[in-house]
Amino acid sequence: MPKITPFLWFDTNAYEAAQFYLALFPNSHLTAHQTNADGTTFTLTMSLDGREIHALNGGPYMTMNSAVSFMIDCADQAEVDHYYDAFAAGGTEQQCGWVVDRFGVTWQVVPVQLGEALGNPDPAKAQRAMQAMMGMKKLIVADLLNA
Repeated sequence: MPKITPFLWFDTNAYEAAQFYLALFPNSHLTAHQTNADGTTFTLTMSLDGREIHALNGGPYMTMNSAVSFMIDCADQAEVDHYYDAFAAGGTEQQCGWVVDRFGVTWQVVPVQLGEALGNPDPAKAQRAMQAMMGMKKLIVADLLNA
């Protein structure tokens, strides 16, 4: 099976975005960095906790949008807070755990407990969890489980 790797198009700040992501995700590092003649970044490859992502400074011709996002399965509220709060700083909070970071990349920061709450065998409890989620920006585990 062929390897599928995300490739992100930035205007001029791919390296700045990479440094932000590398500091945020554990076990992450820059694996390749190609520069232009003036020393600015042309392309780079980073490994975010074992997931390879390529990036390009391609100029203003294309922009990111929320039609493509990265989902992070978080073990608990502390992980949700860590990622969501970092992305929201200088970014845009959206509904249901979605957040667009300051570089224009969209993330879904989702606690694993969301599946438990939405999949509750009691349909009324599952519906209350859905309603609770729809009213949130950052997802709050306790509120989802107590809905």
